[in-house]
Amino acid sequence: MVSFISELYALTAAFLWACSASLLEKLANRLSPKELNIYKGSVALVFLLGTSLLLGESFAGLTPRVVLVLLASGVIGIGLGDTAYFAGLKDIGSRRALLLFALAPPMTALIGWIFLDEVLSLISWMGIFITVGGVAWVVTERTPAEDTPHDRKRMTRGILMGTLASLGQALGLVLSRFVMDHPGISSLQSAALRLFAGVVFTIFWVTFSHQKIGMWRREVDWKKTFGLLVLVAFIGTYLCLWLQQLSVKGIPAGIAQTLLSTSPIFILPISAIRGEKVSWRAVLGAMISIFGVMLVFGLVG
Repeated sequence: MVSFISELYALTAAFLWACSASLLEKLANRLSPKELNIYKGSVALVFLLGTSLLLGESFAGLTPRVVLVLLASGVIGIGLGDTAYFAGLKDIGSRRALLLFALAPPMTALIGWIFLDEVLSLISWMGIFITVGGVAWVVTERTPAEDTPHDRKRMTRGILMGTLASLGQALGLVLSRFVMDHPGISSLQSAALRLFAGVVFTIFWVTFSHQKIGMWRREVDWKKTFGLLVLVAFIGTYLCLWLQQLSVKGIPAGIAQTLLSTSPIFILPISAIRGEKVSWRAVLGAMISIFGVMLVFGLVG
């Protein structure tokens, strides 16, 4: 019997990211993207290291070469990648930013093929593009309340940042995949090192930009905000990043990134449960993506 455990890790991470997205909406009005990354990353880092210690994992496999590669992966994928994504988000909005982020799976597969010799079958490539196409069709649906920017300079800058975000995500994942086959390195340790690098990079960025953080702690209901922050860090960062590293350890980087990018599809049933209207276009896009995922799994063809 064929085991799809690594693929299921990636899909579970995508589902949990979708769940945490609604919680992030509540935090976005109180914390800036940079300090949100710092706080939730720091909390998740404690969870990752604590779990590794509780499981009694050995750190013998963390050679200098492995550590450097994982730190570079964190800086590029979490630090630079997230920074570019949020910059693009500000200029072109969430719909276009998500559409550009859909470039990450084919970029990852291509980089993995060039540098890791990860050769994918024609069916897998078809699955990647069909899945990405379904996601793209969902996120490009216009809403009446959408504010569309017309400034060409902002649009160009936002598209550039969105493309760089996808490239950062792809490079970060491939670098992570490069060392995951190293004996003695666990998924928890690799996730912690990547997150540590991303958090430190963001702290330096905030410091040099002279941005004040932590103003939300002066509010009356700051404990409620902190509780929500811990919950988001646990679900959307700790669990998701751990599952991502587990998936990368067992399957090619391009396939892992494709499955991880299906979060917008999982948001649809969550939205329906919350009483929000889900269009037929969104449902059809989800069905197309599911067919693409089946191709990636090898269940069709």
